[in-house]
Amino acid sequence: MPRSPTTSDVFNAIAEPRRRQLIELLAAGGALAVGALVASMDLPQPVVSKHLGVLRKVGIVSVHKDGKQRIYSLEADRLKVVHDWVKNFEQLWSHHLDRIKLRAERKARGEQA
Repeated sequence: MPRSPTTSDVFNAIAEPRRRQLIELLAAGGALAVGALVASMDLPQPVVSKHLGVLRKVGIVSVHKDGKQRIYSLEADRLKVVHDWVKNFEQLWSHHLDRIKLRAERKARGEQA
C-alpha cells in the first residue's frame, strides 16, 4: 500500500523529526523568522523552508511577511487531533506505570528485609 503524502494530514506531517523540532521551536519561541529557525536547526535554508511548507499546507504553521522576512507562527489548535488520539492511550500508560511502581516498591521492601 503506498504511503500517504506528507501534506495529507497532521499525522503524516509530524512524522518527520525535523518538522517536530520546528514545531517545538515555534512553541517555545513564539513567532520566528525563517533565519532564526535556520540558525536554531543548523540546516540549510532550503531544507528548513521545505519542512515549513509541509507544516503550512496542513495548517500547523502560518506565515506572514514583515518587510523582507517571513515570520512563522504555530497554529497549536491544529495539533489537537494528535492530542485527542494520544489521550486514548493515557489509561494504558498509567496502568503500566502503576505496575512498574508496584514492582519497584516490592523489590525495595524485599531488599530491606
